[in-house]
Amino acid sequence: MSGSQIPVTLLTGFLGSGKTTLLNHLLKSPRLARVAVIVNEFGEIGIDHDLVETGSEKLVNLPGGCVCCSVRSDLADTLRSLFQRRVRGQVAEFDRVIIETTGLADPAPILQTLLTDPLVSARLRLDGVVVTVDAVSGWTTLDREEEAVRQVVLADRLLLTKSDLADSEIASRLVDRLRALNPGAPIIQTVNGTIDPDTLFDIGPADRATALAMPHDHHHRDHIQSFSLTWDGPISAARLESWLKHIKDVASPGLLRVKGLVNIAGEPGPTVIQGVGHIFSPRVALKAWPSDDRQTRMVFIGHNLDEREFHNLLLLAAAESYSQ
Repeated sequence: MSGSQIPVTLLTGFLGSGKTTLLNHLLKSPRLARVAVIVNEFGEIGIDHDLVETGSEKLVNLPGGCVCCSVRSDLADTLRSLFQRRVRGQVAEFDRVIIETTGLADPAPILQTLLTDPLVSARLRLDGVVVTVDAVSGWTTLDREEEAVRQVVLADRLLLTKSDLADSEIASRLVDRLRALNPGAPIIQTVNGTIDPDTLFDIGPADRATALAMPHDHHHRDHIQSFSLTWDGPISAARLESWLKHIKDVASPGLLRVKGLVNIAGEPGPTVIQGVGHIFSPRVALKAWPSDDRQTRMVFIGHNLDEREFHNLLLLAAAESYSQ
């Protein structure tokens, strides 16, 4: 089904971090000639959509409230309406959707909408989360704003903006901090929004699998925990399902993000696991492993997570797989 679904990129980042500048640059690329843009804004009067340099009638503006608390159902309605308008010929054909969120947004509710709304997920698939971070003020923002931390944690790509204006030592420390918060997301520097679109789009399961193949250290930063668990042997599909159910029961609501690469018994390649909060997207089986390492590895990010409990659940699932 994924072949017929249109990819969605969520573009977020705290206020003033350069999202609109980046979007303007991207929209000038022939690579994005057939893209629909949705701008989520904070406040009753929309402004950001006027700053986006495009006269395309595909642009949909969602004014009236913070995206994390009131726009969730409206977003689903807007996405469904966008497809209806395309079918009626009221908007041009598009083969990609970019959702730019307000800088005050927690991306998790939007991601959960994309993963759980049946009419939306039938037509769209989440391609990736791109987060802009201001190299000049990013450190202070992460200290003060929990939403900024959550944005970084949920990212598939981190874009360090305004690096030409930042002190090199401060920027280097910020990069280290970002890596601690989200070890699996590549950090890309950009100036004035200039970037190759190919680095931001088509973030498929194989791409995430490669990121998960890298070592993930244990960190406690910014009130967010990040740790990884590994297991050398295969796990049965049934035990994996049971384990994920236990994880949801144990971790919610503290769990923010889960990324996993699982060695399923009898399968030639790994299965990629993705979760936002307690919502998991459909598992994707890859045809081959990205490296010679066949370990099951799961990365967990969240608040007040009991790493030992997660580890014990994994051991139990793996042990029961061998006993079957």
